[in-house]
Amino acid sequence: MLGRVQGKVALVTGGASGIGAAIVELLSQEGATVVATDINEMNGPEIVTRLKKAGREVSFLVQDVTSEERWIEVVAEIGKRHGRLDVMVSNAGIGIGVPSIVHMSLQDWRRQTAINMDGVFLSVKHSLPLMRKHGGGSIIMMSSIAGLRGSANLAGYSATKGGVRLFAKSIAMECAQVGDGIRVNSVHPGIIDTPIWGKIPTGAPGTGQNAPIGPEERARVVAPLGRAGQAIDIAQGVLYLASDASRYTTGTELVIDGGINAGGVVRAQAAAC
Repeated sequence: MLGRVQGKVALVTGGASGIGAAIVELLSQEGATVVATDINEMNGPEIVTRLKKAGREVSFLVQDVTSEERWIEVVAEIGKRHGRLDVMVSNAGIGIGVPSIVHMSLQDWRRQTAINMDGVFLSVKHSLPLMRKHGGGSIIMMSSIAGLRGSANLAGYSATKGGVRLFAKSIAMECAQVGDGIRVNSVHPGIIDTPIWGKIPTGAPGTGQNAPIGPEERARVVAPLGRAGQAIDIAQGVLYLASDASRYTTGTELVIDGGINAGGVVRAQAAAC
């Protein structure tokens, strides 16, 4: 079924790779006019060129989500080009892992918080006025299962994603209170096979222990479904929240994690040993 977001204008931050790129592709496939933003000035235009050749309505803007000045410019540009904003996907984020919180520098803590939380705050602050001009829409904030439960070696990341979860709920209540027609929800991916796993430094300073984490190997151990998810799995959830199919859904969490947050299982072959 196509056209589930036909006629809507969507902004997707962190849209040049991984989950963000999958969201851009799927929303545009389903009829939305999509503005993708990212700091990656190479991947973003390449994705847009490919999708435009397929007849999609997609554009790319360079954006550092921690810059309030740039947020003002991006939203103003969307208003000028399209006259409205129906879907805001706050997807940009980073993950910094350390063997222990004592090894995390204040600089890394602040950098991660600036992107994962300040960027989401700014997305809402500057997108809401344009969304309200046209009677509503959907704000979708990318959190994580690390925002629902503790995660060793990712305490700083968990803190930001837990903050995103409750920020989404609070903004959902604020929008409901004023009756602006804007729904707000958070999405909580589990172990998804994207390039971010190779970018998460895990070693203490000076140890040289920065081997990338293998998502498939990790998922086989901790995910009840026994495999890592794909970016399209998260994009499908975002599509639901962006579409009118979720018109009665606000202030909630969409968990897409292969069952990790639900509990653990003993696999049949392991039980037979």
